[in-house]
Amino acid sequence: KGQKVFIQAGSGGVGIFAIQLAKHLGATVATTASAKSAALVKGLGADVVVDYRKDDFEKILSGYDIVVNSQDAQTLEKSLTVLKPGGKLISISGPPDPEFAREKGLNLVLRTLLRLLSRAIRSKARRRGVSFSFLFMWAQGDQLGKITALIESGAIRPVVDRIFPFEATNEALAYVETGRAKGKVVIKVR
Repeated sequence: KGQKVFIQAGSGGVGIFAIQLAKHLGATVATTASAKSAALVKGLGADVVVDYRKDDFEKILSGYDIVVNSQDAQTLEKSLTVLKPGGKLISISGPPDPEFAREKGLNLVLRTLLRLLSRAIRSKARRRGVSFSFLFMWAQGDQLGKITALIESGAIRPVVDRIFPFEATNEALAYVETGRAKGKVVIKVR
């Protein structure tokens, strides 16, 4: 509550939920989206929308408490610049960090490898006085139950871009890979 949160790719499958969760918790939310998707993300609760096609978010945003990164390594590094001292950069797209390796109980070789993979970003974060962590998203019953309650209460509104029949799973995956989906892409089993 009261924090400033920057969520990248606000109209994507993760962004649509992250914006609404952050807003529900009382945060001020900024996001990136195309001009075409600006109304959608504002309707979900975004206070600030940066058009990624014409503006660089790192030149517009500053003083944020949290950044949720879902993009590439270059965007991850730029994200450090919008954080205030003590802020936290959370990436769902990598690189995995030593804490993740420890939580997963990985062996020494894999822990060392992940430490090396994330060393550069962790070092840059430390120099800026912020922290970096990797978040591996996976279904957890208790969390899904809480999200279900938020959906049922109307606090969170799912956004479905397209529904594909099971037989078109490859087409659904290809569509997701384009990066143009506005919300969730669903594969209908029956």
